[in-house]
Amino acid sequence: MTHQEPAQQAHTPRPTGRSRRSTHGRRAVVVGSGPNGLTAAAVLARAGWEVDVYERHSAPGGASASADVLGPGTIVDLGAAGHPFGVASPVFRDLDLGAHGLEWLHSDYPMAHPLDGRPAAILHRTLEATAAGLGQDGTAWTRLHAPLVEDIDAHLENILGPSLVRVPRHPVSMARFGIRALWPAGAVGRAIFRDETARSLFASSSIHAILPPTHLFTAAFGLIFGALGMTRGWPVAKGGSGAITAALASVLAAHGGRIHLDHEVTDLREFPDADAILLDLTPRQLLALDGADLSDRYAAHLRRWRYGTGVSKVDYLLDGPIPWTDSRVAGAGTVHVTGTLAELEHAEREAKAGRMPDRPFVMVCQQQAGDPSRATGPAAGKTVVWTYAHVPGGYDAPVEHLIAEQIERFAPGFRDRIVHRVATTPSALQSWNPNLIGGDVAGGSMGGLQQVLRPAPVLSPHRTGTPGLYLASSSTPPGGGVHGMAGLHAARAALADAARGRTRRHTHPRTPREDRP
Repeated sequence: MTHQEPAQQAHTPRPTGRSRRSTHGRRAVVVGSGPNGLTAAAVLARAGWEVDVYERHSAPGGASASADVLGPGTIVDLGAAGHPFGVASPVFRDLDLGAHGLEWLHSDYPMAHPLDGRPAAILHRTLEATAAGLGQDGTAWTRLHAPLVEDIDAHLENILGPSLVRVPRHPVSMARFGIRALWPAGAVGRAIFRDETARSLFASSSIHAILPPTHLFTAAFGLIFGALGMTRGWPVAKGGSGAITAALASVLAAHGGRIHLDHEVTDLREFPDADAILLDLTPRQLLALDGADLSDRYAAHLRRWRYGTGVSKVDYLLDGPIPWTDSRVAGAGTVHVTGTLAELEHAEREAKAGRMPDRPFVMVCQQQAGDPSRATGPAAGKTVVWTYAHVPGGYDAPVEHLIAEQIERFAPGFRDRIVHRVATTPSALQSWNPNLIGGDVAGGSMGGLQQVLRPAPVLSPHRTGTPGLYLASSSTPPGGGVHGMAGLHAARAALADAARGRTRRHTHPRTPREDRP
């Protein structure tokens, strides 16, 4: 059994766009080259700013990266894998990432949820097809999801906006959504559906909140992820999630922006002439920066920031497809492996409480169902499988056996097909990408007020209160996911402040650490 930290990204070219003079005399520095950081940089560069991105790694991308960690000819997503919000992202569409090489590929089904002793629950690409597969619950499924499916763009504008503490652009749509979204996903499933198939399908989509479906507002995640699957799909990026990074880097380079690799920023006084600094970091990293000049009140809020349930990741190379008992599951890009709604609730409660469940929630991504390029050349004929289990934050004991047992439960013979595996614990994930604190892939818990007040109870969450300093990470609205919207909102805040003459205060260059008192 192999344990190693994720390899550096192998499929994203390093952009080398030449510097150009800012058309507005403005300069921005972006710290961190994840999708949010690169989106913020691309938006500012397109607006005529001189933009420099600084990345501690030797390749850009943050958790949107890919590599051949399973051997030559394999493409493994090191972090994010399926992209329902990526394909639906307004800013990705506005930046025209397709013209810069990004191609979305779809499997037969966005998602499947296998069950013991019965056919799997299947999320189809349309509402009608999904409802038709749910038998007696088809009408209830349609009634619950139709308002979102029929008005998905309005709902996306509301949900992906710069703050939930504001008047939404589409208040009627938000009100209709809110009536359904307020409740725990498990309670909604039991109240509306009569059969375990529909209950499990709905509740398992809510698990993308990385909260037990007994929590308030988790129905919101079940609704929006289901509606996205039935309208936009849950696609993968052709050639790996690193292709999203490559496209964003290409947009940035086309507008004269630069990416500086192998450059870890520890002191913001390194950039005395920057008009704006945008940070693709979580609160813990922001607090550790010298020269941030945060107010005591804002820093106190950041110190109270809570990180949530972690993930422990295992990538597999198999000698063929996973032998699912229900053969349709092989055609799903994403598979939620957990069993019944009651089992899902128990597993998520245990992980959140700091106890490792015997049967954890396991997410399986079968990217090859849509993208055959994931195993070619020496790996031709084999299957690359991406998995993770929800675990207590920072839990570093081995979980490969638990993941394998869960998959084997619904796919007898799975373990016999394993050729190679690579396990990545929460601490290894954090070592590779410091934003993944304890394996938390959402930038902080979505529980309680942190779902709506990210990262502090302020009206403008992308502004830190320090002139010219902005937070542009998943710790700000609209939260986790590869969609770039937090970067867009931070960039727009910087543009608006610059238009009002509210740029960063002049700072003195940093003093070497050893010479500081």
